[in-house]
Amino acid sequence: MEQYNIDQKIQEFIAKIEAKNPNEPEFLQAVKEVAVTVIPFIATKKEYNGMKLLERMAEAERIIIFRVPWVDDKGEIQVNRGFRIQMNSAIGPYKGGIRFHPTVNLSVLKFLAFEQVFKNSLTTLPMGGGKGGSDFDPQGKSDMEVMRFCQAFMTELCKHIGPETDVPAGDIGVGAREIGYLFGQYKKIRNEFTGVLTGKGLAYGGSLIRPEATGYGVVYFAEQMLKTIGQDFKGKTVTVSGFGNVAWGVIKKATELGAKVVTISGPDGYIYDKDGISGEKIDYLLELRSSGNNRAEDYAKKYPSAEFHAGKRPWDVKCDVAFPSATQNELDLDDARKLVENGCLCVTEAANMPSTLDAINYFLDNKVLFSPGKASNAGGVATSGLEMTQNSIRLNWTSEEVDARLKEIMIGIHKACRDYGKDEDGYVNYVKGANIAGFVKVAEAMLAQGVV
Repeated sequence: MEQYNIDQKIQEFIAKIEAKNPNEPEFLQAVKEVAVTVIPFIATKKEYNGMKLLERMAEAERIIIFRVPWVDDKGEIQVNRGFRIQMNSAIGPYKGGIRFHPTVNLSVLKFLAFEQVFKNSLTTLPMGGGKGGSDFDPQGKSDMEVMRFCQAFMTELCKHIGPETDVPAGDIGVGAREIGYLFGQYKKIRNEFTGVLTGKGLAYGGSLIRPEATGYGVVYFAEQMLKTIGQDFKGKTVTVSGFGNVAWGVIKKATELGAKVVTISGPDGYIYDKDGISGEKIDYLLELRSSGNNRAEDYAKKYPSAEFHAGKRPWDVKCDVAFPSATQNELDLDDARKLVENGCLCVTEAANMPSTLDAINYFLDNKVLFSPGKASNAGGVATSGLEMTQNSIRLNWTSEEVDARLKEIMIGIHKACRDYGKDEDGYVNYVKGANIAGFVKVAEAMLAQGVV
């Protein structure tokens, strides 16, 4: 098919999505990023002709929005909004996190759910895509307030989830504490002990290394990316943004594999530690994170040799590998230019859609190795899938067993992305590769199941 017709098809598809989903910039960004690579691929497959596969994937199977009233410590009634986006169940029960944050809205959760469909497909595990959450902010709330909110949230959510239907997990604002409260309420209402949530505590069905898993997987993926250009991860200088579980996991595994991590960031700015973040410094980050403190400045106070840069992001620091690990659209075109100018070889997304479309295109145009989060951060949901397996067989694997399975899955995801994304000049376009590889499995399942 001529390129003009392909471009026209892309434009027509995007126009339809924009018309149906106005004022949803995050969701539209995610769909556009997939459309420009998947629609040309669909055009080469006769069996996909007229089946509207991408159109169906961009429409949620079910969107649940509900009121969450709860009582704070002053005895006052508060009201938040809860969501669950059940995007696609073609290859398994819906699977995806729950996010508690003031920025949560329909657009953000639809983008996350749409990305989750492709991410879960890439793991090769039988999991569909979903996402949920609330505009509730756990920061500054007491344990009792968080518990009461979680119980109120689950009282409604429990009607729509289950181990064979929809298996939520944690996300921003939803850690071990919140998962525990949510699981307790589900168990009480449903009178059953099942693997309905992942990210649980080890005492009641959780998996070892789950908190670190996303970060570990991202580093394993970057290691494979560098191998495609004959480079070793060991000895590389690494910059990381973010201050949560993902960033912590990235730092821990990158250091273990012999790289030198020199930055970490919080909402207040970033720190540059020329000596590297390793050893007791990693333990201190975990201590801060566990206490709910995400201020980068406190690290600089503890280790005065580190420089604190208030209100800035770490992308002007010279590095070999960059891991954006904080939140969506944290890395823009100006940041991409700085990274390229400073000789960055590889940008591996650890957060969900942390790079803007302009930044992504700049990396691709300059032949920088770039991986979208749907591929490189799939280690978290992959380990959640492993937790589901352990729950099903009533058996706990060791840390080494889980880590080995995680590494194997990430190597497999990388191979699929490389196979579908390799250009004629040998450069691997991981955006194209991840989108097509994730699309194919879901598409085949949808075709087999008819028009549903």
